[in-house]
Amino acid sequence: MEFVKEFATFLHQNGAIKVGNFKLSSGKESSYYIDLRIVPSFPHEFRKMIKTLQNLISEKIGFDNFDCVASVPTSGLVIASALAIEIVKPLIYIRQKPKEYGTENVIEGKIAKGTRALLVDDVATTGLSLLNAIKALRSADVVVTDAFTIINRFEGARELLAKENVRLYEITNITELTSILKET
Repeated sequence: MEFVKEFATFLHQNGAIKVGNFKLSSGKESSYYIDLRIVPSFPHEFRKMIKTLQNLISEKIGFDNFDCVASVPTSGLVIASALAIEIVKPLIYIRQKPKEYGTENVIEGKIAKGTRALLVDDVATTGLSLLNAIKALRSADVVVTDAFTIINRFEGARELLAKENVRLYEITNITELTSILKET
């Protein structure tokens, strides 16, 4: 896929793939970090990424199989917001913990029982963030069967979500990215 080759080069050239010692949101230690938070600072690359995600969703499940786009904060939310605008679907998001003021919501946005949500995140590692979002959505009687991410690190997310009967799709993965970067 031409986009993935360009995207890998773009990420490398702009320092989005970092090597060192990093603590991930899952609590795991890692020798590398992928920071997709820089992508929106490059509107043309960001739009290509969103369009590629849109095409992947169309190809894998179609737009009629979900009612809204859902995400976990923060970097996944930027991606989900842009996607929701492109495909003209409502956006909701799941907080990591309930607000301690106002409505004390865990899910932000308007939902109804039986709403079908498509879950979106930036990078999938262990899948714990996605799993927590799935549990929160399901406790509100929202149906979740599919999740999409830009990059899969292949550290258990697909398997964890499969146990919840949620399919995980990605634009690319760490193996493909490192293979492309090694070639170039």
